[in-house]
Amino acid sequence: MKKIILPILLILLASCGAVRVNYDYSQETDFSVYTTYDYYPDMDTGLSQLDTKRLLRVVDSVMQIRGFSISDQPDFYINIQSSVYRDATSSSVGVGMGGTGRNVGGGISVGVPLGGSGITREIVFDFVDADRDALFWQAVSNSNYRENASPSTRERVLREVVAKVFSKYPPSK
Repeated sequence: MKKIILPILLILLASCGAVRVNYDYSQETDFSVYTTYDYYPDMDTGLSQLDTKRLLRVVDSVMQIRGFSISDQPDFYINIQSSVYRDATSSSVGVGMGGTGRNVGGGISVGVPLGGSGITREIVFDFVDADRDALFWQAVSNSNYRENASPSTRERVLREVVAKVFSKYPPSK
């Protein structure tokens, strides 16, 4: 029994810190025409100044590795927004009744939340065509958030978020 419980617990713990990302994009977009980028001048990330610097440094690093360059006359702008929210607890109560023939049965089930409610940070990355002022790609990331995390932990989490977000850019059609 112990041999079964330990792997299940490890999987649950590993999944708790996972970064989840949802993607959307315009199917008519030719992603090969975008080679230069910049950030919106009035961008308000919703992050602290230090976290904003960390995030932009990581994004710039990933973009340069992927062959993009920052420019005063960019092909597209990057807009980043974030918010923090408390997850709802996942407890529930269910009542059921059923039967066949002369047998009738009933039951009550209770869902017990594991770990309670946590804090999640959502970061939205919008890529907007500079000439048409039109959104052509978007990624919405969700990850666990700790307000009292150390600077190195904050940097590590932001690197994980950016790596996961840009793993699907440009999208394969």
